[in-house]
Amino acid sequence: MANTYTQIYIHTVFAVRGRLNLIRNENKDELYKYITGIIRNNKQKLIAINGMPDHIHILIGLKPTMCLSDLVRDIKANSSKFINEKKWFDGRFEWQKGFRKEQTKYE
Repeated sequence: MANTYTQIYIHTVFAVRGRLNLIRNENKDELYKYITGIIRNNKQKLIAINGMPDHIHILIGLKPTMCLSDLVRDIKANSSKFINEKKWFDGRFEWQKGFRKEQTKYE
């Protein structure tokens, strides 16, 4: 559509499988830069990224032509592979699988 403007912001949170404290301070910047590249390569806009040793938060400016689940899949799969190739710790790194619906007081 001509003259159509969209502004979609998505806040995603990825937890390390088992909520283990595997994201070390000395690796955090390199991991965040790698994830930034994944988002940019998908032609989306990273607004902010930060986190704790057991999870990360990402705020993304999402274009309406991008499927969110595809972007999340790419970020999680590629960053897991990156961490495992770097061998930042013994064992295999994985993000927590699936989505969890939060309960509200209205349900």
